[in-house]
Amino acid sequence: MIRQILTFALFSLMTSAVSAQTPSKVDYDAFEKLVAEVKPHRAARLVNVERFGSLSKQKDVIILDTRSKAMYDAKHVKGAIHLNFSDFTQKALENLIPSKDTKILIYCNNNFDEDEEYFPTKSFTPPTPNPNRLTELTLALNIPTYINLYGYGFRNVYELSELISIHDGRIQLEGTAVPEGF
Repeated sequence: MIRQILTFALFSLMTSAVSAQTPSKVDYDAFEKLVAEVKPHRAARLVNVERFGSLSKQKDVIILDTRSKAMYDAKHVKGAIHLNFSDFTQKALENLIPSKDTKILIYCNNNFDEDEEYFPTKSFTPPTPNPNRLTELTLALNIPTYINLYGYGFRNVYELSELISIHDGRIQLEGTAVPEGF
C-alpha cells in the first residue's frame, strides 16, 4: 500500500512538472494567419525574368540569396548578397537590409534549370503513385523566405516567378563555380 502511495505521489510530481514546463516559442496558429495574409501580397509581387532584371538595376535594391553559404559561394545571381535562411532574425535582417522600405528581390534553386549541382530542385516525389495525392511536391525556398521577410516587416519584396536556364543571358551568375566568361 505504501509502495502504491509513493508511486502515485511520484507520478503526480512528474505529471505536474511536465505540465509546468514553459511552452516553446512556436505558434502555428499565428503562422497560418501570417501565411493567409502573405498569399495575396506575394501573388502581386511575382515577377518575370525581364522585370527581375530591370528591378535589379534600380538604386538601393538588394538581391537576397538565402540558400546555404556553400551554394551561394559556388554560384549565385550576380550582385546578390547572402543570408542563410536559417540565420534569419530581426537583428540579422536589420544589419543586412538598410530599411523596411528597401526593395528586395529573391530567388531560389527552383528558379534555375540545367544545373542540379548548384541549383538542385527542391521537390519530393512519393515512392508510390497515388491518384488522390500530388505526384510531386515542390518545396522551394522562395516561399518561406517571402513569408519570413513579410513577417519581419519587409513589404517591398519581389520574387522571381520563372524557371530559366542557367545559360539564359538575361540573368548573370557569379561565384567560384562559374566558368570565366560565362
